[in-house]
Amino acid sequence: MQETFKIRKFAMKDLQSVMHINRVCLPENYSDYFFVDLYQRHPETFIVAEQDSEVIGYIMCRIETGLSNFGFSGLIRKGHVVSVAVLPQYRRKGVGEALIKEVMNGMLKYNAKQCFLEVRVTNTDAISLYKKLGFEITRTIHGYYADGEDAYVMSKKL
Repeated sequence: MQETFKIRKFAMKDLQSVMHINRVCLPENYSDYFFVDLYQRHPETFIVAEQDSEVIGYIMCRIETGLSNFGFSGLIRKGHVVSVAVLPQYRRKGVGEALIKEVMNGMLKYNAKQCFLEVRVTNTDAISLYKKLGFEITRTIHGYYADGEDAYVMSKKL
């Protein structure tokens, strides 16, 4: 039987589940205030994946104004993927891909023209997924992560 999950907007009742997924999956952890602040400022770009009433993954973003990641002149609105994670037992089942696709639709509601994110240069699974979704590596940030690892900035036009 095919496992099914659904994608929906984050709700405050999901906060503890999302914080748990963040702690389990990522070395970069945030305060509850950080999660709530992003949700309150950009609710269309805070999305969860749910299976059997359990939150199994999330993506949260902010909308920023800045220079294009593709070298165009002038300021534009950009969606910045701050954090995305899926519990290990639910990976490689389309959850991450569905979260990213849904959040890019949410970014359009804020008139974002591009989406970008940072990813560890060693995270080959994530890099492959992002490339499959049309992202390209636009630059490298040396020593971006607390442990000193470099990050690729990957960007996509919306």
